[in-house]
Amino acid sequence: MGCLSLFYSCKYMNNLLLCTAMFGTNKPKEPRPLNDNGRSLISETFSLEGTLRTSGAIDVAGLIKGGVYTNDLVIKETGSIIGPIETDKIEIYGHLEGKVVAKTIIIGNTAVVKGDILFSETLKTEAGADITGYIKKTESTSLEAAQDEFRLDSIETDSNKEQSKNKKSSRPKIVASN
Repeated sequence: MGCLSLFYSCKYMNNLLLCTAMFGTNKPKEPRPLNDNGRSLISETFSLEGTLRTSGAIDVAGLIKGGVYTNDLVIKETGSIIGPIETDKIEIYGHLEGKVVAKTIIIGNTAVVKGDILFSETLKTEAGADITGYIKKTESTSLEAAQDEFRLDSIETDSNKEQSKNKKSSRPKIVASN
């Protein structure tokens, strides 16, 4: 952003004072660096449909339909996200419908979460939180790697269930001799 400067030039002509204004700009020599130290707010009246990617921190009080990829995310009580989330840290106090992968997850007592929760370091849930989905500690912090890891575990679990089911249903043969 540049600063706008205003210069006046005045002179007498035929007993009248004539003033002319000249506009100039004072442009900065170098581009200003981005400030991502603050938090961005998706307010209650804001609705976004699509993918949101940022290196900063976001507070969501409105609605996002789509993937969210950020470093720090807070879903406020009035906030709602429908889609996958990949972040370092997330605090959920509102509504989330989708898979979340994060290092640290805090689920508040007003939260409603419908989807799988994959975390690599810390998970904290408060009494009253409504969670529907699988919760798993993973080694991965990326959504794709965690999903692959989760799929492998669920495949192994399904095959273990089938093996134990087969063991239960297979009864020893009764051999009768006369």
